[in-house]
Amino acid sequence: MSLRLPFAFLLFAATLHGEEPKQRTVEELAKSLKPSIVVVTSAGREASRTLLGTGYIVSADGLIATNFHVIGEGRPLAVETADGKKFDVLSIEATDRARDLALIKIDAKNLPALELGDSDDLKDGQPIVVLGNPQGLKHSVVSGVVSGRREIEGMPMIQLAIPLEPGNSGGPLVDMQGRVQGTITLKSLVTENLGYASPVNAIKPLIAKPNPVLMSAWVTIGALDPDEWKPLMGSSWKQRAGRIKVQGAGSGFGGRSVCINQAKPPALPYEVSVTVKLDDEKGAAGLIFHHADDRHYGFYPTGGKLRLTRFDGPDVFSWKILEDVPSPHYRPGDWNTLKVRVSKDGIKAYVNDQLAIESDDTALTTGLPGLAKFRDTAAEFKNFQVAKSITPIVIPDADIAKLLKPFDNLSSKTPVPDDAIELLAKAKSSGDVLRDRARELEKQATRLREVADHVHQWRVFEELTALLKKPEDKIDLIHAALLLAKLDNEEVDVAAYRAEFERTAAKLKSRLPAKADDKVKLALLNRYFFDERGFHGSRDDYYSRSNSYLNEVLDDREGLPITLSVVYMELAGRIGLKLSGIGMPGHFVTRHGEGDFIDVFERGKTFTLDEAKKRIESRGFDFRDDHVAPIAKKAIITRMLHNLLRVAREDSDMTAGLRYLDGIVLLDPDSHEERFMRSMIRAGKGMKKEALEDVDFLLGHFEEGPQRKRLVELKRMIERKE
Repeated sequence: MSLRLPFAFLLFAATLHGEEPKQRTVEELAKSLKPSIVVVTSAGREASRTLLGTGYIVSADGLIATNFHVIGEGRPLAVETADGKKFDVLSIEATDRARDLALIKIDAKNLPALELGDSDDLKDGQPIVVLGNPQGLKHSVVSGVVSGRREIEGMPMIQLAIPLEPGNSGGPLVDMQGRVQGTITLKSLVTENLGYASPVNAIKPLIAKPNPVLMSAWVTIGALDPDEWKPLMGSSWKQRAGRIKVQGAGSGFGGRSVCINQAKPPALPYEVSVTVKLDDEKGAAGLIFHHADDRHYGFYPTGGKLRLTRFDGPDVFSWKILEDVPSPHYRPGDWNTLKVRVSKDGIKAYVNDQLAIESDDTALTTGLPGLAKFRDTAAEFKNFQVAKSITPIVIPDADIAKLLKPFDNLSSKTPVPDDAIELLAKAKSSGDVLRDRARELEKQATRLREVADHVHQWRVFEELTALLKKPEDKIDLIHAALLLAKLDNEEVDVAAYRAEFERTAAKLKSRLPAKADDKVKLALLNRYFFDERGFHGSRDDYYSRSNSYLNEVLDDREGLPITLSVVYMELAGRIGLKLSGIGMPGHFVTRHGEGDFIDVFERGKTFTLDEAKKRIESRGFDFRDDHVAPIAKKAIITRMLHNLLRVAREDSDMTAGLRYLDGIVLLDPDSHEERFMRSMIRAGKGMKKEALEDVDFLLGHFEEGPQRKRLVELKRMIERKE
């Protein structure tokens, strides 16, 4: 009986004996490495398509490396090995979006894994081989050379002189000894024989410390809540950051696809509206209403016009275009708000609150509202509403004049009166008014946008401070954390995300056994949070602001220790399990009473008080009892602001940094270091009066010492500035 050793083992044995692994021909490499190359398939944007990509086996127990763009987001995946066996993917083991890398896992044993090399040793001009599945052709082999090292969007890449095609993505770049040196990522759009690979050293940390998300959870990331929306007739309907996005032709005639809102509308008359933006004005996407049994009305832009159609069946022969009109109020290529008012007498259709179409058609009188798109249109929707009456977004001219009166002679350094800010904050859509005027008056544009942002910040902080003044047990931490996301993104629909969270919590609560004790509740929470929902710590882009925006954490189920802990603790509270937030230095965790600590970032791993002390000391801190004491919800929000401030400083984003400093000082007026930092930024932005206010406040708290001397010097510097 002969013993056949795998190629990787022979390479390892040769290394032990001090020998450099033998170089092989392209033919030899292709033959020996082919069993380790797999085809990755995923459901595409259209129901009739699949996407093909490449992967390669990195461990015998079913771990496969590929590109993030090959696996997509929220799609079911499958793998076919070289011997024709097919496997469903069990989990996404790790991802690095920035470097376009992913690890997936299948249920298989004794697979032929490739050896990973050291990409730092790769030399320019060195011959290499790429294996993959270009254009759906399985197991193709091409050879070339390393032509250099480049930085693409801030990431180090290996540049290759080699012909690549779609389908090579995710395949291994190997040297002539058969060691993986990189993962093929993208083809140059400039020349045929140029491509790029992510260095293999970038995927090693993912292998060493995976962060698995079960496929059952992965496929729901970005998916619409089925309790709220029901997509029909194909296309890819996804939600992220408060918006619904659709792309890909639907299966209905003309590429039609609809997405039905599941809430029953009010009795007639009522109104339905949405704000929509098309990627191409040749497409069509907008509102539908009175949907039942594939019959409905549609109001949508198409070809630069506005169209009202009655759909009485599945094809164009049963459709009736009621009106097709141009409108001077429609803004091509921009966001437009569509609204219809339906009554027993007919339909009134508006664009940006201006009447565009009026019809007395009453053939359909009942059914659900929703969204629709046609052909290959890609579109985004936001602010979907159904109500008896929807407040117009347009402010009358007389009110606009009143709102803008304080700014008639505004210069770039004119301080804005507080009473003017308060007046604007109480007027709906005042930010839009300011932005429109900024486009008309170029010299004032920058200042007007700053005022609009200040108005928005005022509103958010006013709501946040009112919320945090409540008794501790009455503060909705989800609400507060969402307001921080809204601080940077005015379009975040806080109410919608709160409703989504409560639906998630209700589903968890419905599974709670009668008379469950805390141990049972905690086990249920962990299973639901990590396994079923797929919440996980962000490892590939830890310091991204997305990880601090709770709406995006809820969308992507990925975040920092503190944002994951906020969701985890609030879900726990909904099932009667009281957890505390513990603000350990450098790493936020939770705790159940006086028991073990729970690290939500590490999938609920527990550790003792002694282990907590060791963690803290390993970070260079002398342990104090307050390091492991529960912290108030206001302190949690302040800590989240500090995380955002750190990112702003790394990005040199003074505008965002000033916004976060405003929040920190508002919540903790005695934040002396932050107030000092704010005074310097204010001075740098020409906000002399505001900068001096901060310095004078600090001078009132330092009577003597080096701090006071430093402040006096800063005050003189600010006063000298023109």
